Amino acid sequence: MIFSKFERMLAWRYLRAKRKEGFISVITGFAFTGIALGVATLIIVMSVMNGFKSELLSRILGLNGHIMVVSTPGYPFTDYLSATKDLEELEGVEIAIPMIEKQLLISTGTVAEGAIVRGISKADIIKKDVLRDGLKNVNIEAFDDDYVILGERLADKLGVMVGDEITLISPNGKVTAFGTVPRMKSYVVLGTFNVGMYEYDSNFVFMPIEAAQKFFGLYGAATQIDVTLSNGDDLKQMRHMIEESVGLDAYVYDWKQSNSAFFNAVDVERNVMFLILTLIILVAAFNIITGLIMLVKDKARDVAVLRTMGATKGMIMRIFMADGAYIGIVGTLIGVVLGIVFCLNIEHVRHFLEFLSGRDLFSAEIYFLSQLPAEINWTEVSIVAVVALVLCFLATIYPAYRAAKYDPVEALRYE
Repeated sequence: MIFSKFERMLAWRYLRAKRKEGFISVITGFAFTGIALGVATLIIVMSVMNGFKSELLSRILGLNGHIMVVSTPGYPFTDYLSATKDLEELEGVEIAIPMIEKQLLISTGTVAEGAIVRGISKADIIKKDVLRDGLKNVNIEAFDDDYVILGERLADKLGVMVGDEITLISPNGKVTAFGTVPRMKSYVVLGTFNVGMYEYDSNFVFMPIEAAQKFFGLYGAATQIDVTLSNGDDLKQMRHMIEESVGLDAYVYDWKQSNSAFFNAVDVERNVMFLILTLIILVAAFNIITGLIMLVKDKARDVAVLRTMGATKGMIMRIFMADGAYIGIVGTLIGVVLGIVFCLNIEHVRHFLEFLSGRDLFSAEIYFLSQLPAEINWTEVSIVAVVALVLCFLATIYPAYRAAKYDPVEALRYE
């Protein structure tokens, strides 16, 4: 809708309430504030949900592949080197990493913790960017039979430092005449890693694949091969191709299967939050209706004079619709800027709020990540802004229509 210069000027003058119209100005201010806060809140929440999902996905795929090929129980891959080579030759496969993954107990003599051990070669550790970048003062060249790398939070729980000795205890031990004896062996902590995801940093141990083969009695074998794709969008097609290549000799599953419940919950929460927070903007739009209705009633004499001077009903409608448009546009712009600035500085805001409250507002044990993420999706920001503007525009229709219906004779008579 195009407003003439006269209509814009008159609408702007009406928004600048006089002293006796102060209450109308207060309602207008509430409408501005409500729209700005609603838009900003919606952008912040959506960005945090996007960042949370993106960060979790990058951490999960940073330590795991898009597709996992797992051996059947009791039948590990004895020809895993040739199988790995065959997988890497498939078009669309970036890297394939053989490994051994088992659960066991770690003991320091005074403290014991359950953990997941992954046997992996140092060359394959370097291929994983997230893991490689997360290593803390680790000389990867010294990663051999007698050394392990612990998650940083796991090391803190065990109370060990670099150079300390830990004992790994596996329940799947040797069978003797006196029963099953657990496997036990001592290793030296070569260093720690921190990938920024609590589940991994507090539960995972990496050891050389040769050492894992000896410890678990899997000489020359591996239990799984992690496949990382060049393009994650080809997941379904590549999984089908790998399933056909391995046949019934192994189980094939992808990261979406192993994390489906969690990511589905995140998506549902994100959509519900969008609907709920949109109601904040809707409430602010009702404030616009209230303010404009009171403004129309207050300006009844002005409307009557304008009508007697030749103003059409359409002009009167556009004047008051322009008032609502001013409120909606300015409020939305302020909200967009406020939301983007907040998202770009969200970690600083979090630290400031934690300093004021003296509490941890983003516990890694609960939220999995050690930092509060925010990823701005400009398409979603545009959608939020458009939704806000549309709601504000719709809120102006009834008050403007009511103003246009005023009978100038009746309005002047009662004045």
